[in-house]
Amino acid sequence: MKSCLRRASLVLAALSAILSILSSPALAQAPAAAPVQAVASGVRYQLIGRWDVDKLNTILQKDTPAFSGVPVTYSPARNAVLLYRITYPSVIPERGNQPILASGLLALPDTPAKAFSLVSYQHGTVYERQQVPSFPDQSPETQLMIAQFAGQGYALIGADYFGMGISTEPEGYMVKGSHQQATYDMLLAARSVLASMGVREERLFLSGWSQGGFVTMAFLEKLEAAGIKVDAATTASAPLDVFALLEGFLTFPRPNDASWLNSIVILSAFAFENYYGVPGLARSVLTDASYPVAKKAYDRQPFNVSDIPTDLHKLMRPEYFDPQYFARSAYGRLIATTQAYRWVIRSDVRNYYGETDEAITPGVGRMAMTYAQAMGAGNARVQAVSTGPTTHRGTFATAVPAWKRWFDEKAAGQ
Repeated sequence: MKSCLRRASLVLAALSAILSILSSPALAQAPAAAPVQAVASGVRYQLIGRWDVDKLNTILQKDTPAFSGVPVTYSPARNAVLLYRITYPSVIPERGNQPILASGLLALPDTPAKAFSLVSYQHGTVYERQQVPSFPDQSPETQLMIAQFAGQGYALIGADYFGMGISTEPEGYMVKGSHQQATYDMLLAARSVLASMGVREERLFLSGWSQGGFVTMAFLEKLEAAGIKVDAATTASAPLDVFALLEGFLTFPRPNDASWLNSIVILSAFAFENYYGVPGLARSVLTDASYPVAKKAYDRQPFNVSDIPTDLHKLMRPEYFDPQYFARSAYGRLIATTQAYRWVIRSDVRNYYGETDEAITPGVGRMAMTYAQAMGAGNARVQAVSTGPTTHRGTFATAVPAWKRWFDEKAAGQ
């Protein structure tokens, strides 16, 4: 692990040297890379940018509406934000705790304050390795979270997940244990960095959208099991039960199901094969015609998007449309374990869902509350909240200010 960190430092140093001698005017004007700072247990961090109030408000007022397609009013930013990339050692539980070097973002208000409430944001599905929190210029969802929370005095962190960001492993898409480990170790790493800065964490909040909603709930499960207090957790469009989600696409499709749902099948089939150690799993799920281009998509190699079937009947082998076969298959059995709500939740949770979300049905969005309330008199800590007739992105954009109002109330002790 130490050799990996030394190599990473050498790469950064070499990149900085190359940039300093290039003659391109755009590159010549780029600021020199900030030094990499080391803290305990192999954790490193580096300042990667400072976003001023004008940039943050542009994100809130122009960029996010363009991304989400819905007009939403956000609280204007009050302070600039300092952005840090954290690298930290972790392990892959599904591979016998194989060591891995992971990355994530820390966004801190650029103010004299030394105590902040901390929001851990878990990102949604993306298609490039660097469309993740620690590369915020490439992540519109992270930009919104930075502007709305860090721009309002919260500290914000976000793990890149294994196989994303700086990680060289294959992507661990919807691999629950790895998602839990990445986020848990990112929290510990961020706390080490904050402590080295003399910054104190006052409260801990969790939030996530889409895939990140699933990861948020899985993270909450791990934190509660470890006895770590979470003041509140929120999600938007969370696939809380992936078996129910996929069975709906295969057996009970809706007219508004998104064409990009093929990515869930592709990424999970290859990720499960790699992380759970099931050789040939993806080939057993995908048709012979779709397999080669699907593998390129998972490996992040160049491919023609139009070559990937949007019709699941052309993407997946016909036997998977038989519910009994799907449930008995190796893929189906792994998918059945991919849930993040079946435990006695002790933290306050709000799961936001859209009535016309093209990816996550209202039933899946309400599943944690339905399960919690099925226990005797019901576990009232878990609530599902409709954002109305919103799309997948619209649900996220609409939920974010509601998350903040609730966190503000919690921070004020209400």
